[in-house]
Amino acid sequence: MSLTAVIIVLINVSIYVVMSMIYRRVHIPVLMPALTASFVVVVLLLYFRIPYDTYMIGGQWISQLLGPAVVSLAYPLYKQRHVLRRNLLAILGGTLTGLLVGMFSGIFLAIALGFPKLYVLSLLPKSITTPVAIQISHNLGGESSLTSVFVMIAGFTGAIGAPYILKLFRIKGKTGLGIGLGTASHALGTAKALEYGEESVSMSSVAMTVCAIAGSCVAPLITWLLYN
Repeated sequence: MSLTAVIIVLINVSIYVVMSMIYRRVHIPVLMPALTASFVVVVLLLYFRIPYDTYMIGGQWISQLLGPAVVSLAYPLYKQRHVLRRNLLAILGGTLTGLLVGMFSGIFLAIALGFPKLYVLSLLPKSITTPVAIQISHNLGGESSLTSVFVMIAGFTGAIGAPYILKLFRIKGKTGLGIGLGTASHALGTAKALEYGEESVSMSSVAMTVCAIAGSCVAPLITWLLYN
């Protein structure tokens, strides 16, 4: 690893640690570390005019940790396997319903606003975690970079708005919290679910996985129905 990579990794980690400390002191959803740290990094890149390729010299090492981080979710899921078995039908039903509502609401709004086909196809997988959504978008003929933006918007808005929505509808069950966050906000929702306990993060990881699998099957069918 080069010195540039080490510096970039240390800066990113330091920013995230500082933002986490602020979030613990001022516990406002909009100040969640994933959002504020990303914002600070973008501002620094723009201010110092650092090219994206230069940033990714170190950023790639952080990205490579995503795989082990996702795999680590299997541990709390294993510990909560009895909850999964007991509520399997409710979990699958809630997750699939949320996925379909998220997909159809997005594309119908895009069509109603007169978005071109490229934008509609790029928006379609927004309710699926980024790596899978990008591949689906590419296969359908969408623009992967646009899909990444739409997925991030869905993730951040869901994670930020979740506490208010859950409070409004008086949803207090840990399983329901996790399913809602994982379905609506995928990885960022799962990170948010950590705040509600092990059961919530386990169910959120299940919802995120189910959405990725089901979305891969449903998205091509929706595209065929719309444009054939």
